[in-house]
Amino acid sequence: MTRPALRVDAVLVQAVIAGALSFAHLHDLAAAAGQDGWKAWAYPISVDLLLVAAWRRLRSDGPSRLAWCWFIVALFASLGANVATAGLLDLDHVPAWLRILVAAWPALAFMGGTLLAHSAADPVPEPPAPTVPVTESGPEPVTEPEPESLPAVDDTPALPASEPAPPVPAPAVPVPAALVDHARKVADDHRARTGTPIDTDTLRARLDVPPQLADAIAAQLA
Repeated sequence: MTRPALRVDAVLVQAVIAGALSFAHLHDLAAAAGQDGWKAWAYPISVDLLLVAAWRRLRSDGPSRLAWCWFIVALFASLGANVATAGLLDLDHVPAWLRILVAAWPALAFMGGTLLAHSAADPVPEPPAPTVPVTESGPEPVTEPEPESLPAVDDTPALPASEPAPPVPAPAVPVPAALVDHARKVADDHRARTGTPIDTDTLRARLDVPPQLADAIAAQLA
């Protein structure tokens, strides 16, 4: 058996390249903000995991304010690092407010991941029940029953009963030609296996059709 040739997915390659660049930018920004060593490498992982967790929550539970909030926070952190390391920020002299944001990120990411993992989805509000208008009405008038009238006596001689009309034949059920051909193959197969012609009930069970349609098919096969 021949194995399929390995095919390179351009979208996957693009995703790997973009992820590696974003990972490096987050690492450089964390290192410039005073997070050296393994801590600088942990920041990109934290940002990407929060982004993936928020996106997975959106895909599994549907749109919610909680998932959209943390998705935007993680996306802003990733895009902000990419823009900040593009020459718009002097990494040798990082401002104090950015150092504060980088230092506070672990607690923020932990809170967001915990809320995404352990909070229930937003309940869908049920539509209000329709209200029945209440109309004020006075007491219903009391009506006296009318006296029963005796049936009138018909003095005309009774006519002889007419004969019942003949039953109207049921309209023919249209049968597609392709279904007739298939039914003929089923009937031939039944005759070859059992030696007897197929009956209507067996034909209806094999074709899974209504009784009227099965009778029409059997009539064409006869």
